[in-house]
Amino acid sequence: MSCEMRELMCLYTETETFEMLIRLAENYTSTLFCSAYRNMAAEATVHVQEFFTDVGLFLFGTDISTEEFVNRFFDTLFPVVYNHVINPGPTDISLEYAECLRAARRDIRPFGNIPKKAIGQMGRSLLPSRTFLQALNLGIEVINTTDHLRFSKDCSRALLRMQYCPHCQGLTLSKPCMGYCLNIIRGCLADVAEVDLHWREYIQSLEELSRALSGAHGIEHVLLNFHSLVHDALVQARINGPELSVQVNKICGPPVRKPKQSPGCSFDQNKDNQGLKMFSRDSEETLTNRRKEFISHLRLYRAFYGSLADQLCGNELAAADGLPCWNGEDVVRRPSL
Repeated sequence: MSCEMRELMCLYTETETFEMLIRLAENYTSTLFCSAYRNMAAEATVHVQEFFTDVGLFLFGTDISTEEFVNRFFDTLFPVVYNHVINPGPTDISLEYAECLRAARRDIRPFGNIPKKAIGQMGRSLLPSRTFLQALNLGIEVINTTDHLRFSKDCSRALLRMQYCPHCQGLTLSKPCMGYCLNIIRGCLADVAEVDLHWREYIQSLEELSRALSGAHGIEHVLLNFHSLVHDALVQARINGPELSVQVNKICGPPVRKPKQSPGCSFDQNKDNQGLKMFSRDSEETLTNRRKEFISHLRLYRAFYGSLADQLCGNELAAADGLPCWNGEDVVRRPSL
C-alpha cells in the first residue's frame, strides 16, 4: 500500500502540469500584445517570458519575492509602453532613456494600482501553491523513510520464531494466529506507529491548504487571468498618456531617440492549443479538480501507519478465520469471527 500511496503523491507532484499552466498563462499574455499592440509585441513578449520564468522559479522553491518580480515586470514594460503607446515616434527611445523610464516607473505610476493589485494576487495564490507542493514532497520523503526502516535484532528473532518455528515441528502449512501476529508486528512497528498521529495531522493540513487554494485565489484563476490585469494597465497608461508625458519630461527630460529597430510580432499564437483545451474553465482536467481528486484518494490512507500491523497480519501473515494457526507454542484452531 505504501507503493500505491507514493505513486499517488508522485503523480500529483509532477511538475509538468504546473509548467503547462505557466506556459498557457504566458501564451494568453503574449497573445494580448500580438492581437492589440502588435507594434510592441516583440519587445513586450520578452518581458512576459521573463515574468513567467520567475513565476515558475518561485513556485518550485527559488528564494525570490513575488513583489520583486511583479515590480520588475512592470518596470521593464513601462519603457516599451512609453515608446509605442504614450509617446510614439518615428524612432525608438535610446537605451539610456529607457533605463531612466524603468527606474522612474514606481514614482510615475503609469499603470495606476494595477501592479499593487498583481502583487497581492500573486502572493495570495503562489505562496500557498508552493507550500502545497513542498508539503507533498515532504510526504513522499516520509513514505520513503518509513519504507526503509530496519528492524531490531529482537524483532528479527521474533519474526523468525513466528514464521518458521512451526516448520521445525513439520507444520509447514500453519500460519501464525492473528493475536500472536499482531503482538509481534506491533512490537516491530512501534516506531512507525508513532508516525500515525503526525500523518493524520499532515493529511488534515493538506485538506485545509487545498481548500484555501480554491476560487479566486487559486493559482489557475490568477495566472490565466493575468493578461486581463496587463490589459487594464495598458489601457490606463494610454488614457493618461498626456499627463504621463509631462511627468516623464520632468524626471528624464525629452525623449532621446535612436533608429527604429522594433520588429513585428513573431509569437506563435497557436502554441499549446491542446493545453488551452485542457485548462479551459469548463474542463474537468483543471488543477482544482485534480487537487480535490488527489485529496479524496489520500484520505483513504489517513490511518495507514496506525493500521499497518492489522493490514500485514490480516492480508498476508496470519491464518484465515477458522483455520488452524500457530500461537507461538502449538497449533490451535482459530475460531471464525
